[in-house]
Amino acid sequence: MKPGAVAIVGAAETTRLGLVPDMSQIQLHADAALNALADCGLTPKDIDGVACAAEWPTELAHYLGITPTWVDGTMVGGCSFMLHVRHAAAAIAEGLCTTVLITHGESGRSWVGSQAVGINQASLAGQFELPYGVLGAPTMFTIPVLRYMKDHGLTHEQLANVAVVQREWAGMNPRATHRDPITVQDVLDSKLIAYPFHVLECCLVTDGGGALVLTSAERAKDFPTRPVYILGTGESVETPMISQMQDFTSSRAFRVSGAKAFAEAGITHADVDHLMIYDAFAHLPIYGLEDLGFVGKGEAGAFIWERHTAPGGKLPMNTNGGGLSYMHSGMYGMYALQESVRQMRGIAPAQVAGAKTSVCHGVGGMFGASGTIIMGNALP
Repeated sequence: MKPGAVAIVGAAETTRLGLVPDMSQIQLHADAALNALADCGLTPKDIDGVACAAEWPTELAHYLGITPTWVDGTMVGGCSFMLHVRHAAAAIAEGLCTTVLITHGESGRSWVGSQAVGINQASLAGQFELPYGVLGAPTMFTIPVLRYMKDHGLTHEQLANVAVVQREWAGMNPRATHRDPITVQDVLDSKLIAYPFHVLECCLVTDGGGALVLTSAERAKDFPTRPVYILGTGESVETPMISQMQDFTSSRAFRVSGAKAFAEAGITHADVDHLMIYDAFAHLPIYGLEDLGFVGKGEAGAFIWERHTAPGGKLPMNTNGGGLSYMHSGMYGMYALQESVRQMRGIAPAQVAGAKTSVCHGVGGMFGASGTIIMGNALP
């Protein structure tokens, strides 16, 4: 796809975030969808492309009264929405549809209308990992991060500091779930969940959602909102089993997805003004910084410690507060995309002055999948 050929013209989250016990999962999808459509002055009748995860696109399209010519129900976990953006941009560029609605909604805390979660015992992970007690993100993510800490000397203080910096950004965001400042010692003193993760190093559990509207750059100038152009995209998958990662200290899917997006956008790391890296757990920004090539191997912990990603730093990262302090309903990728759009529009609560290019990078499963979207607020 030619960089800048497709733009995001509508973007919004659900009316409420955090605890929404009176709305089901599909209602959260619809609420986000209607907010995003209102943002750019459209109605469901203007949509001919639909993509979503957690809900079937067939159910969502019927619920909203849309008869699309293109649909995408890709579900690879938390970065599904990055893949939806990539697929939608390709579909628009190919002429398969003109206007795509991508939605997310999850009753992650209240569990209203949500599907039960768990590992299928017949799956690869169910057969080869579940019998040994590896179940759920806290126990799965401990395996690679402990190897990383051993190999590269990452300290508990450096890991905890990721959550501290995220909370600084959240303190400037009125919609963030947690805004009170925390210290490294606060993190280390919080409840131990699964070694080495303390509760403040683990993602939030919330209700909410978000939606995006994409169309061609040529049409984007006719909308009331400032267009955010898709400059580069990438995606990949590695393994559904954490035990089978090629390298516990690096994600092959991250490396492939990120390299593809940068090559497509035709930019270098020096061109990046703003960065979102999926942070369901505190170690993920460390892997993302290294696997995307912003820092060398084993350098990310010190890079964050030296406040390069903090407010006033040279590489502002996770400026909404991230999945650790802003929002995390189960699949966080949509919230990261929303913040990149806000930054590119110049309307974020913690706006990075003069930001022109944003990289938004996501993970699905436990390093099982990855999606990378590079956005800009001007045509290349």
